[in-house]
Order: sequence, then structure tokens, then C-alpha cells
Amino acid sequence: MPTRGGGDSSVTFGTTETLPVREGGFIMRIAAALDIDGSIDTTIERATALRDRGFRSLWSAQIFGPDTLTSLAIVGRELPELDLGTGVIPVQPRHPAMLAAQARTVQDAIGGHLSLGVGLSHQVIVEGLWGLSFEKPAQYMREYLSALGPLLRGENLDFHGERLTAVALSPLGPKDVAPPSLLVAALGPVMLKIAGQITDGTVLWMTGRQTIASHIAPVLREAAAAAGRPAPRIVASLPVTVTSDVAGARERTNAAYAVYPTLPSYAAMMEREGATEPADVGLIGSREQVTDLIGQLALAGVTEFSASATGNSQERSDTLDLLAELASA
Repeated sequence: MPTRGGGDSSVTFGTTETLPVREGGFIMRIAAALDIDGSIDTTIERATALRDRGFRSLWSAQIFGPDTLTSLAIVGRELPELDLGTGVIPVQPRHPAMLAAQARTVQDAIGGHLSLGVGLSHQVIVEGLWGLSFEKPAQYMREYLSALGPLLRGENLDFHGERLTAVALSPLGPKDVAPPSLLVAALGPVMLKIAGQITDGTVLWMTGRQTIASHIAPVLREAAAAAGRPAPRIVASLPVTVTSDVAGARERTNAAYAVYPTLPSYAAMMEREGATEPADVGLIGSREQVTDLIGQLALAGVTEFSASATGNSQERSDTLDLLAELASA
């Protein structure tokens, strides 16, 4: 996904260090989470409002509501200037051939601005809701990505793994389309190595800046370098609240994201960070405090920050105002 912007200057995010600017844009891009729950007209209205604030990159999750890729195809067709990403599509319900055809079709529909983030979901969902196996999840993901990558590039494929088979005798989806950027939700060392070896990087949720700096970024970069791949993308998403009522905002953040400390993968990252509740990894405080925390994410190695504005209506508005200023800087 291209980074817009330019110049050879630098930008200070309220930190004690000045962040360099890469050729083509800031070292860390500021994006926003796009809520797709509700009608497609409502989703387009939300995307338009974020675009009008100054955001050029939006990310959406696939949870239990509308199909994310279908929604983004429509949004991107209506607003072709936007870069769009999934954070993330669970892999178990979708064979890589099906997902590759769908993603290449979306990529064609929106003019080549798709980042495809995929992930393993959680055992309680995969086994309890879908009735599918969660056995050897890292091995399954390695095989899945080994098939998905070539299929996204429009290549023929004859893949036979222990857990997965994928055969394609011709390109899936539109024939003349550039592959979307492929990212995988990776938190543990094994998954991070897989991400670095096979994909363009990782997309994170509920992972704090200290953990990114000391664990995520080093393991991912080392794996990518060893595989001869370019420096990986690190797309991070966290709840953000600009507020004068920090205690109240923390309560609202913990209530909104109460499920995540109960899921093993996120609980492990929170424990590594020394956090006990979602607000501990959220970015909460005044404009200056939140700006400083965003700067710390950039220094930790994040290449794109997809902010989830959280709180009451005034807090969300104030948060988006600040983020939009940083996004358009």
C-alpha cells in the first residue's frame, strides 16, 4: 500500500526524539479504523466522513457483521482515493483459493489499494462456533500462506501440505491485477517468523508499544532479513481517547474491550507488556499525551498506526480531530 506525502524534513510527535521522514512520507502512517457494522450506506457515510477529515488509509476487521472484503470493495469503488485494509480475515472458513479470488477481485475493483490482513482467529470461535479444527495452528497458517501468496500473485499452484491442499491451473480472479499486500496477525515467535519469511509484515491489535519494540519488531525483521525479504510492515491498532477525564475514559475503554484479556493470544501480549486491562495498552490522555504515545509507537517500529477512536461522542470527535491532523501532516 503506497505511502502518500513527501519531503526530506522530519516530524516531532511530542517525544524527546525527532522522527525521520522516509522518502515519500512519514516513517509511520496514521490511519483510522472503519466500522462496517450496519448498512452499506452507513459504512460509506462513515468512510466519507473519515476521508473528509483527512484520512487516506482505513482498516476494518472481520468479526460477526457484514463481510469485510465485500464492504471494502464498495467503499473503495465509491472513494477510490482511499487505501483499505483488513485487520483481519480469519483463514479457517475460507480456502486460500476462495480468498485469493475474492481479494484479487476487490483489488481490481478499488484500483489496487488493498492490504489483505489474515489471521487464525481463536480456538473458542474456530471450534465452538464453526466446528473446525484448531490443531497445530502455526503449521496450518504456514501452509495457508504458502498457498495464498502465489494465488494472490495470479500464479498456477500445486500445493499439498499436511493440513491443506490447493491447486490452481490458471490465475484466480481478474487476470491483470497487482497482488494486494499480504499481512498476517502474528504475536508469538513462531508466527512472527512465518510472517517475516512469507508475507509483507504483520497487523496487530491490543499489543503495547514496549512489546512491539522489544519483541514484535526484532523477531519479524530478523526473519524477513534472513529470508531476503524487504523490511516488513508493522501495522498496529489500539484504542485511542483524547480526554480530560482519564479515569472515566479508562473505564469506558475497559468496558468496550473487555473480551480481549479473556482470549489467550491477546492475554499473552498484555502480560508481556505488564498490562492487566485493555486501558493499560490504550492511548489515553490529553492531546499532548496522546501525541507523545503515538510517537512512541513510531519509535517502537510501527510503520502504520490504525487508531480505534474510543469513548463518548465528544471524546471520539476530539480523538479523530487530533489523528486527522497527524495523518495529514
